Amino acid sequence: MSDQELHPDPPTVPEQFGTSPDAPVLSTAPMTERELDEAKRYGHISLACDLCDRIIDITYLAIAAFVLAGPIDAWLARSEWLAGPNSYGRLALLIVVIYLLHMAVSLPLTFFSGHVIEHRFGLSNQSVGRWIRKYALRHTLGLALAVVLYIALFWIIWHMGSWWWIIAAVAFFGVGMLLSQLAPVLIMPLFYKVTRLEDDDALRNRFAQLADGTGLAIEGVYRLGLSDETSKANAMLAGLGRTRRVLLGDTLLDKFSPEELDVILAHEIGHHVHRHIVKLLLIGALVSFVGFWLCDRLLVAATGTNDYVQIPTTALPLVMLALTVFTMVLEPLQNAISRFFERQSDRYAMERTGDAEAYRGAFQKLARQNKADPNPHPLEVFLFHSHPPIAERIKAVDHCYLQSTEVEY
Repeated sequence: MSDQELHPDPPTVPEQFGTSPDAPVLSTAPMTERELDEAKRYGHISLACDLCDRIIDITYLAIAAFVLAGPIDAWLARSEWLAGPNSYGRLALLIVVIYLLHMAVSLPLTFFSGHVIEHRFGLSNQSVGRWIRKYALRHTLGLALAVVLYIALFWIIWHMGSWWWIIAAVAFFGVGMLLSQLAPVLIMPLFYKVTRLEDDDALRNRFAQLADGTGLAIEGVYRLGLSDETSKANAMLAGLGRTRRVLLGDTLLDKFSPEELDVILAHEIGHHVHRHIVKLLLIGALVSFVGFWLCDRLLVAATGTNDYVQIPTTALPLVMLALTVFTMVLEPLQNAISRFFERQSDRYAMERTGDAEAYRGAFQKLARQNKADPNPHPLEVFLFHSHPPIAERIKAVDHCYLQSTEVEY
């Protein structure tokens, strides 16, 4: 679940929990016509940037696969220590070159969509310098991870023969689980200030009551420092096993009432109750098997050989292109599953808290604070949205509330 806001807290509520006295109050009423128009304009521009970014990705990787890979690989092979059919050093440098060229090609659009547009609509608090530092850090980590993963992938291809795609799928599933476990404790703190809510007894007690009987083992509830970067709010259940924790953005904690935070926490608990994380991991495993099998068929067709030792390093951008296209094609299905899971968690939160007013107001705040179009075009939702539209979620909450009152009557 993400972003939200509501009315001021009672004076007895600690500043750290719920709306702080200095935080601007957001209305829980439906968005005005002017706000709706601004949200739609922001949504249309963001969608256009996303589509352009996808076109750039596919076009660049296609050019890299069919035009650039051969000459770059041949140029790198001129060095004696990089020569040879299966040179991991040459493969690593090829990954770096392909990655950096991609960054250069996509940087103008990335800066426009991630900085200019966010400032234009009053959603970003970042200076250009801070944006550049975050951008450099994100891509430094991304490049390091890409080098490790693609070298591991080609090692599997060169040494495991026709079964490589099965081994790769299992290995990358394990890597995905490891990253999911480490993300909240190692990766996220690199980008945001993360502090445990040690002194907030009220929040801990409310969370304990909501989690009672669900079997949810949580390492802690944490404040996520989003306000240095954005005015948007967010909340998430992150991590696996001992690292599982609830992360609440400070932009949410400072503006939401205790009742609204209850709804948000209950929604996150709903993901646990319905075992969504486990289900997503299993779906991810299935997707990995299919994706790597398709890569196998493509590599054999493109290279004309079943001798996997002979697969050249120049096949790297072709593998990147295949996985990118496969991910984009599969995205609507994955989003449909995600929206189904979100609806389940919405209903759980509504039934758990029984507070339709807080839920309805929270979503109105979410739309207003994030400038989110409450009712985007159905085709846009089908293709790109991992969450149901806010208008649909409010309608579902009202329907659930009406059903419950009818039963009581």
